[in-house]
Amino acid sequence: MACMREKPVVGLDPNSNLIVVAAKEQRSKRSMIRRSIQSMKTIAKSAVAMSAIFLSATLYASDKPNLLIIQTDEHHFGTLGCYGGTIVETQNIDWLAEQGVLCTSFYAVTPVCSPSRASLISGRYPQKTPVVTNNIPLNNNVITFASILSGQGYATGFAGKWHLDGNRKPQWSPERKFGFQDNRFMFNRGHWKKFSIDDGKPEIAARDEKGQPTYNLDGANATTFSTDFLCDRAVDFIKRNSNNSFCYYVSLPDPHGPNTVRAPYDKMYADVKVPIPLTLMRSPGQVPNWGKPDSKVTAAQLRRIMPAYYGMVKCIDDNVGKLIQTLKDEEVLDNTIIVFTSDHGDLCGEHGRLNKGVPYEGSARIPFVIYYPKMLPKGHLVHEALTTVDFFPTILSVMGVQGNHPSDGRNAMDLFQDNAQSEWQDLTFLRSTPGSEWLAAVSKQYKLVFSASDRPWLIDLQNDPQEVTNLFGNPKYVKIIAQMRAGLVRYVKEHNDTHARIPQIQSQLFSR
Repeated sequence: MACMREKPVVGLDPNSNLIVVAAKEQRSKRSMIRRSIQSMKTIAKSAVAMSAIFLSATLYASDKPNLLIIQTDEHHFGTLGCYGGTIVETQNIDWLAEQGVLCTSFYAVTPVCSPSRASLISGRYPQKTPVVTNNIPLNNNVITFASILSGQGYATGFAGKWHLDGNRKPQWSPERKFGFQDNRFMFNRGHWKKFSIDDGKPEIAARDEKGQPTYNLDGANATTFSTDFLCDRAVDFIKRNSNNSFCYYVSLPDPHGPNTVRAPYDKMYADVKVPIPLTLMRSPGQVPNWGKPDSKVTAAQLRRIMPAYYGMVKCIDDNVGKLIQTLKDEEVLDNTIIVFTSDHGDLCGEHGRLNKGVPYEGSARIPFVIYYPKMLPKGHLVHEALTTVDFFPTILSVMGVQGNHPSDGRNAMDLFQDNAQSEWQDLTFLRSTPGSEWLAAVSKQYKLVFSASDRPWLIDLQNDPQEVTNLFGNPKYVKIIAQMRAGLVRYVKEHNDTHARIPQIQSQLFSR
């Protein structure tokens, strides 16, 4: 093959000695070009490989389920249709239950705000967080499920009531985020009714004559009312992150008092016949000392306050529908785990009491519904007793999160998938706040309460749903009491529950 001649550099005399130099320069340039072309080919191959890796990672990320938690405050489970309620039509929450899993015996480990919330996000008993009552800050070293998800690439956020950073209120966007990256709309405390955004920052929109924030409605509407406002922030977050894996926690301050709600919900149940609990008035022998009634709670009071409570529940359900529709519109509903729950219940007049703090069902038992059609069977009921401590290991399991994440709770994944093994022990444990101490062991049928103020109580929840008959001391239940007491003893030893050191409780626990 004939050799190709070097092409002279334009502008040079062919007879010049510079031709040799120019030819050498051209050979050098062509060599550089060849190397450049080879490098470009290598880069192109690398780019293709990187694109494949990126695509694979993107597909993997899209396969990871999203998580949306909707938590209400002081919510009696019996106001929901899926839990037997007949006054408020809660078709959206009911739809989640029909398409997912409903727990019939899910409890707040301590039925007040802060301890329950701390246990839900950490999987730890209150004495370890150490949020044993309201307004105690969560320890810095507590690991939350949000911290774990954030570390795995999830976009995380929180809107609404936090109640885990001490007693300041409202205290927007606490400095300690505990894994919730976007906490702009998180506030520490309060049951505010009207919000707004000023210069990109949230604020309480209802003010008194001195300019101080109040719980007044102050003309709140579908944009500014607390439930609507906070759920709209969840909508915004979902839309921004629908192409990513996300976790968002919207914590609604209703239906906790004050019992007020925006129009039209304020008049929606004005004419309803409020059912008066059978246990509103009870004989002394039916009332344990830890559950004494409040003489101020009357039938007339319930008829006055409950219509607004129902209205708050209806507003919540409508906003749950808005969130479901947003997930549909963003085409991520089927890949999103939706959890609906509350921090604790509200007795709503049962046993002559309002609010919470005692081991009665209306106080301690909470709604818990989880929707995830990819993994969980439709319309499945879980009757075994669980608490907020069990949420942490269970939700990480449902989400397929790998790794060792210690907690005090139990992974209820098999129960949720209807694959429970025979060795599952149907027994869980509750504790009070300091001051009126009690400990309880609960199964799907029985509740055993040891307290510092009364004799032990054993209640058959299935045959005595009003919780008025004490079976403790009945020879028929000796074996059941022994089994539940043994479980409670194991709990207090393993988790160092100091309530067991109180002489009255200690005597009840360890006597034979």
